[in-house]
Amino acid sequence: MPRTPDEVYTDLIRRVKAVALLDSCGALLHWDQQTYMPSRGSEHRAEQLALLAGLAHAQFTAPDIGDLLSEAALGGGAGVPGSSVAVNLREIRRAYDRATRVPRKLVEELARTSALAHDIWVEARRASDFARFSPWLAKLVVLKREEAAAVAGGGVLYDALLDEYEPGETVERLTPIFDELRTALVDLVGRIAGSPKRPDTSILHRAYPIAAQEAFGRTVAAAVGFDFQGGRLDVTAHPFCSGIGPGDTRLTTRYNLHDFGDAFFSILHEAGHGLYDQGLESEHYGTPMGEAVSLGIHESQSRLWENFVGRSRAFWEYWLPRAQEAFPEALTGVALDAFVFAVNEVRPSLIRVDADEATYNLHILLRFELERALIDGGLSAADLPEAWADGMERLLGIRPPDDAQGCLQDVHWSGGSFGYFPTYTLGNLYAAQFFAKARTELGDLEEQFRRGEFLPLKVWLNRKIHREGQRHRAADLVVAVTGEPLSPLHLLRYMSDKFGALYAV
Repeated sequence: MPRTPDEVYTDLIRRVKAVALLDSCGALLHWDQQTYMPSRGSEHRAEQLALLAGLAHAQFTAPDIGDLLSEAALGGGAGVPGSSVAVNLREIRRAYDRATRVPRKLVEELARTSALAHDIWVEARRASDFARFSPWLAKLVVLKREEAAAVAGGGVLYDALLDEYEPGETVERLTPIFDELRTALVDLVGRIAGSPKRPDTSILHRAYPIAAQEAFGRTVAAAVGFDFQGGRLDVTAHPFCSGIGPGDTRLTTRYNLHDFGDAFFSILHEAGHGLYDQGLESEHYGTPMGEAVSLGIHESQSRLWENFVGRSRAFWEYWLPRAQEAFPEALTGVALDAFVFAVNEVRPSLIRVDADEATYNLHILLRFELERALIDGGLSAADLPEAWADGMERLLGIRPPDDAQGCLQDVHWSGGSFGYFPTYTLGNLYAAQFFAKARTELGDLEEQFRRGEFLPLKVWLNRKIHREGQRHRAADLVVAVTGEPLSPLHLLRYMSDKFGALYAV
């Protein structure tokens, strides 16, 4: 007896959720590789990840998945725009069409190569020796070009890679937004450089005991709503958040005895990602309605909590007295204004993850430029260090003295994540626009922060963004939440107001 479209849809969702379970196993192995795995386990881990990637790809691209999609589309729910059924079918179809264009052999080779390349990158960065990593980067570029060509179908190669992280986004649409942002930021950073006002950042580089840093970071993460009954915090070389599945969201950070901000703002940043993962509807796990919209939207949540909240004066009116209790030797007697100025210093720096709000996006725009050139063929892997140094000098006025502080500082390319970097700047743009809207709907957020009340904002984000899953694409979600298309004006206004006051420019 033929099945109804609804029965077919149920079967499709069961199959898709099974693939999600395989992906979650891979996510757990990736997390372990960057936290606790012995260094000698790299080759075995590469084979494990390649096997899982191949299995997931094979299951998701099976011909009958396409048949199920076609049959389920005949059901009544498929015709209701914005319904869970319609959203799931739309996004599963998109992912299926993309995945079926990529051969399983290529998927496995990418997983294997990126797993091995990651450990070579760790060694190369430690030795500040790009030559060790260069052949692996060249191989990854070739593989990603092959993947992009399969997906693009004659279109722009880089767009095909960008689309994996930011569905529907293109270089053509991003370029004018990024150009406007670049021009304004170079001007703002230049004016700040000419200001005689400078913060006393030595405050942040006194001795901050590691155990106290971890305890304080956990306290603040919990206060903004991160559930440690469904998550954990560990140490890694490059902070990240990994959503393994419902009830299991893992944050990582790194600690520096003489740098309070390194761990603290990383924890707050990754907690923002964690809040998104924990805010997704668990009943929809493994389907688009239970997944984040895009990496740019995901990044908006981390940047919102790290910067718009965590670097605000109101935030520290509440937390500085508590930090002084946690770190009495370092912070006793430190004035609020001095501390706030210190955590908001603007100074061109070599390392992206250490960059301030005003210069951070210039780091991203450089990477956007360079990885496009790598994929398009205008830049060879071997020439990357020089191109990187030239770009840093052009945009930030500084030149890296070695590879570790230059083109080896980021983990992304070692994992084959080309097209990822633009989502960071998109995240900042989205965050500014979301935060501006939250202020109009929730009232005086600053006064709430002064009282230690952070859950109203967290609940607002849960309701407006997290629980919506992939109901909207990123561009449409911005309009749905804020009532207007994405614009750089919100971020530029926020920065102008904030740094104009701090630096009198």
